[in-house]
Amino acid sequence: MRRRGWIGLVLISPVALVMVAPFLYMVLRSLGEANYKTAFNALPFPRFLVNSLILAGGAAVAQVLTSATAAYAFARLRFPGRDRVFLAFLAMLIMPAVVLLVPRFLMVDAVGGVDSYAGLLSTELVSVWGIFFLRQYFLTLPRDLEDAARLDGAGEWTIFWRVMLPLAKPGLVTLGLLAFVSQWKSFLWPLVATRSLDMRVMEVGLAQFHGLYWSNEPVQMAAAVMTTLPLLIVFVVAQRYIIREVPLGAPRS
Repeated sequence: MRRRGWIGLVLISPVALVMVAPFLYMVLRSLGEANYKTAFNALPFPRFLVNSLILAGGAAVAQVLTSATAAYAFARLRFPGRDRVFLAFLAMLIMPAVVLLVPRFLMVDAVGGVDSYAGLLSTELVSVWGIFFLRQYFLTLPRDLEDAARLDGAGEWTIFWRVMLPLAKPGLVTLGLLAFVSQWKSFLWPLVATRSLDMRVMEVGLAQFHGLYWSNEPVQMAAAVMTTLPLLIVFVVAQRYIIREVPLGAPRS
């Protein structure tokens, strides 16, 4: 087994190196206090950071809550047309997001939500993929505790909140992490939904920064590191949580 582990490590290491190389290059090219100082002062990066945290954090929390409630209903509750409604949800996954960009903007603009946090977040509160992911996770959880809670007189909301959600904690954290990463990297919708510089998120601000310093690669790399670093910190913290919780929360046969 030890020999197989070494063989696997030798085979995987070149792939890992290829994947990490661009990030290492970015960090090495950005080294230098003047580079980070110039990048930090060129544009309001603290404001961009706050906007990105509000968008990514708010969307992640909302998607976990809405996905969990809908997924529990599709996985555990019985109601007329449940499977057909779920298939209708899944059908939305094949629709390219860019197709919905103009309708989304028109709806947000109609209620005066352009260039505001409400307009930026309003279309990101529900994730069809998140509903599918958590439904599949709920289906893997044992029904013993759920049935025992029903025998004790617990209602569906109590079972969902006190029994199912704690069991599904690794799945919830995973979905929250993926939603946070997806929204942090979001570019097209924040670009369309915001107009003022104070409402720009990190990705949009970074694009504007590249336009200003297109000939100064070290400063550009410094700005890219500042954009990536918060995401890296969130990923490391969440990954540790998932690794700790999965062995404890995994269903046992």
